[in-house]
Amino acid sequence: MGELRKFLERAQKQLRLPAHSVTVCLVRDSEIARWNRAYRREARPTDVLSFPAQGERRTGAKRRVSARSFSASLPVSPSGDSPYLGDIAIAPAVARRNAHHLGRKFEDEMRTLILHGLLHLMGYDHETDGGQMNRRECRLRRKLGLA
Repeated sequence: MGELRKFLERAQKQLRLPAHSVTVCLVRDSEIARWNRAYRREARPTDVLSFPAQGERRTGAKRRVSARSFSASLPVSPSGDSPYLGDIAIAPAVARRNAHHLGRKFEDEMRTLILHGLLHLMGYDHETDGGQMNRRECRLRRKLGLA
């Protein structure tokens, strides 16, 4: 988890986001499948969901889920003096399957999902933005050593 925390800090710095502006949580397939069904009407587990703190933003999910309900989290928590963007839920088992299918290292897949979740919390939406999120994510992957 220490390596993921370090990557999160690097990604936040690259995106000019304050420390402690997000919580990244690792969850079971069953948890993320339930949230994916509830918030996106998709009846299957997914690899990552983003839950913005401030109302509905164009993200993977529509409502914030309390970090207390997550099974495990990286110790990155909200700070009283900086804006809190929200929560990112990642299902490592789904990420592992996807990494295998895509021919990627599991660790790189997890880092990619953290970056993807951060961009969603910033308001990017690859389903509606005509490629803007994808272009930004590709540039950031190169800068962060994921390309």
